[in-house]
Amino acid sequence: MTRIAVVGAGKIGEALLAGLLAAGRNPDDLVFTERHPERAGELSARLGVAAVDVAGAAKHAEVVVIAVKPQDIRPVLAELAPALDPGTLVVSLCAGLPTSLFEDALPAGTPVVRVMPNTPMLVGEAMSAISPATHATEEHLAAVEKMLASVGRVVRVPESQQDAVTALSGSGPAYFFYLVEAMIDAGILLGLPRAVAADLIVQSAFGAARMLRESDDHPVILRENVTSPAGTTIAAIRELEKHGVRAAFLAAIEAARDRSAELGRTAGTS
Repeated sequence: MTRIAVVGAGKIGEALLAGLLAAGRNPDDLVFTERHPERAGELSARLGVAAVDVAGAAKHAEVVVIAVKPQDIRPVLAELAPALDPGTLVVSLCAGLPTSLFEDALPAGTPVVRVMPNTPMLVGEAMSAISPATHATEEHLAAVEKMLASVGRVVRVPESQQDAVTALSGSGPAYFFYLVEAMIDAGILLGLPRAVAADLIVQSAFGAARMLRESDDHPVILRENVTSPAGTTIAAIRELEKHGVRAAFLAAIEAARDRSAELGRTAGTS
């Protein structure tokens, strides 16, 4: 079975390890790196996966998954490059970072696949978009798809679309959490206890998401099915349109796209 090293055991790195184990991976085929010794020990004890240094991760694995913050990438690649065996697949889960950055820092010919996941990976419901670099083959892409399928759904996109993916699905859960937060506050304003308002909204969001996934209907149709003539829903929709909520979402997601591109341009330069 393919040996996998996860460099950076933050929330996304930990979620990937947990998903791989839940999918039946042997803990002996997995290792991870974590710069904080206390967390490394806790995570190793809980998951049964060995903690190693970056060089050890490179020597152990056929696939090295890098899940560190963009500002930390340069020192990680500097440690990784001399220890990396030829042909080792490198998978980047780092927001905004182009594959060219990895190809320039790693040995010539290293296959690299860029991934934009999101935090629902923590509950096995991630949405991940993958893009190949120059030396990544169909076999490499298939291997990454199989790995990520243990923690959610996967789609292939050209790398030129990765900043848009980052803005839409990478940051997307935060938009939904923000909306749910606002709706819970509205429930409190209308006199409901916080716990009741939260239960109403969270279950409504869960049910609506299932309808979107399982129905062949466009979101407009699903919304119209709730919107009766002269009813409560259309009164609410009118206020949302009046306050420019749709336009605000478009502007917000464009801003996230632009920030992703900026991260890619400035990564590791400071």
